[in-house]
Amino acid sequence: MVGFLAGLVVAVPAKSDIYRYDDDEGVAHFTDAPTDKRFVIFLRDIRKDKQLRTKFRFTKSSNPEEFDQIIKTCSDRYGVSESLIKAVIHAESGYNPNAVSNKGASGLMQLMPGTARDLKVSNSLDPKDNVEGGVKYLRFLLDTFHGDTSLALAAYNAGLSKVAKYGGIPPYAETRTYVARVLSYMQSYQAKL
Repeated sequence: MVGFLAGLVVAVPAKSDIYRYDDDEGVAHFTDAPTDKRFVIFLRDIRKDKQLRTKFRFTKSSNPEEFDQIIKTCSDRYGVSESLIKAVIHAESGYNPNAVSNKGASGLMQLMPGTARDLKVSNSLDPKDNVEGGVKYLRFLLDTFHGDTSLALAAYNAGLSKVAKYGGIPPYAETRTYVARVLSYMQSYQAKL
């Protein structure tokens, strides 16, 4: 079946996003017009994303300060330090509101589609929506790990289940480097505030 789907993806250029969900009997359903909230993005229409990015006229920001008001508002609302929020944005997207990772994470704070959906983020490429969702998630992780920023960051990067499984920062080089990088950025931002 995977070969068939791969052929389908190559043979039929998408004119819109393609969604998928597996029903209770294990049958995969595909559509370009989802009628059920169980559908998730399976294949993204790159042209539509480019149009969206053009509409917002965002590229990698040469002026990260343009997001300061959004960051301050979310910092005040969720009680997460501005320096931590800025450090996560710096590490995740380099202040590029249109960043999309090869794993599907998107926006300033690189929210995965499932996480964005759980956080009620309607548009991950909208800086306000993305930062709101990302900071809300950081607050949840900080609360989960009793304020331990390192563990919260490890969970932000590798997933909550991985931190729980290892009882600390997972032994992944990427995650350990990520935590150290964000903490270093955070110190730099604290010095500027």
